[in-house]
Amino acid sequence: MIVITTPTGDIGSQVLDTLLKNTSGDGEHLRVIVRDPAKLPDPVRERVDVVAGSHGEADVVDRAFTGADAVFWLAPPNPRAASLEQAYAGFTRAAARAFTAHGVRHVVGVSALGRGTAPAARAGHVTASLAMDDLIASTGVAYRALAAPSFMDNMLRQVRSIRDEGVFTGTDTADRKAPTAATRDIAAAAAGLLLDRSWTGTGSAAVLGPEDLGPDDLARIMAQVLGLPVRYQRQSFDDLRATVLGHGASEAIADGMVDMMRAKEAGLDDGVRRTPQTTSPTTFRQWCEEVLRPAVLA
Repeated sequence: MIVITTPTGDIGSQVLDTLLKNTSGDGEHLRVIVRDPAKLPDPVRERVDVVAGSHGEADVVDRAFTGADAVFWLAPPNPRAASLEQAYAGFTRAAARAFTAHGVRHVVGVSALGRGTAPAARAGHVTASLAMDDLIASTGVAYRALAAPSFMDNMLRQVRSIRDEGVFTGTDTADRKAPTAATRDIAAAAAGLLLDRSWTGTGSAAVLGPEDLGPDDLARIMAQVLGLPVRYQRQSFDDLRATVLGHGASEAIADGMVDMMRAKEAGLDDGVRRTPQTTSPTTFRQWCEEVLRPAVLA
């Protein structure tokens, strides 16, 4: 049995969809943990076991992990968390105990690039995510942390600005090239590991897009795909912090975002070589054509 957390979230829903497409009739059982089961489409609810509640709660994961062989783990965003530790390792502690108690053998989690680099020591959300990975690995399960750079899909948060003003913002210098990955490729990597559980031990598996691009590159590609003028506007770290706070986040979450973006500028995402094993297939241009353009035109 495979248990999927965040089945209505961006990555979790894509993991679930992929597993549903690849487990029909093969005896692999699927179970999901979801706060609001009504958010699951009816055809999905008919094919999975549903455990209602938060996967940060001990009684919920105890019920969900009973009889489970593998778990897809993702700590959901908690913009009002009092600390990054609470948002990541703190949220995961009940599950870590349940992995051991119920004999879960394999766990696949969504994490971040940066392990072993100097910027990772103070990288906000990334540092907290890596500590969460260490907690899971300490339970003795076979664990793979999907080490991802910034998501292409984060650009969807700026659809209105791109469409109406032809502008998107970020904190990098305009020519600072870095990897990005589509969430669908992260989900595909997770589903593959969950279905083929021949791997052992603990470690990370990088999910890099096919190329490193800077903000000016992103603007050029978006303009070509959308047929609209698009330019990049650099944002200060102080402005980023104010924006995150303005969306209702706690100071800890806002400070963690600033520290993460400052670390990325210092090379946090530059430590993994692009190889056939680490390179995911979706280019930024393809993502713009298939995801961003429909969202802008909607």
